[in-house]
Amino acid sequence: GWQTDIEFQNDCLAFTLFHGQNRITSNEGINHWIPFTEEEVNAKEKFASNFMTQFIKGKLKVDSTSSGDLFSAESVIANEVKQSSPQNPLVFSEEATAVFTAGRELWKYYNTQPVIARNEAIQRYNPNASLYDIREHFQGRNEKGRMNARSEDVTYTELIANVRDNLKTLAKKIEPKVYEYGFLKK
Repeated sequence: GWQTDIEFQNDCLAFTLFHGQNRITSNEGINHWIPFTEEEVNAKEKFASNFMTQFIKGKLKVDSTSSGDLFSAESVIANEVKQSSPQNPLVFSEEATAVFTAGRELWKYYNTQPVIARNEAIQRYNPNASLYDIREHFQGRNEKGRMNARSEDVTYTELIANVRDNLKTLAKKIEPKVYEYGFLKK
């Protein structure tokens, strides 16, 4: 049933993009997971990848001869260069839209931050920051190298709490279908 439940699929994508356990970082290569455009978050520089926003807007081309299987050998990125037609834009539930709205405000706030000094080296502004990178920026790391659980930045703390609250609401919506479709067993 999940294969035809487009709202469930889109809700899961939103959940994945903003979940706190998401450890995607631009330190390990190009961040293809930025769910906003530079204009939406007032980025100071152009992003290295706009894959996710193009995917969400339905502007990526998918080979019409492929099965559409997410786990097939041919990926959407590989299919992008083939002659084919673009897909429809993704439509998100009210709960997922609230997560995107909260996340957008967090990204906007991050993009207001000045260049900072860390470990005696200047870290330049990173327009390609992922959610994990943003959390690291505001929460910092302790002497053992672990990310701190909190931040002293009040605005960040409010914004990340808003993302988490909206994410909990989305998780409650997704949870029954996760069991119904057999991804987890009770």
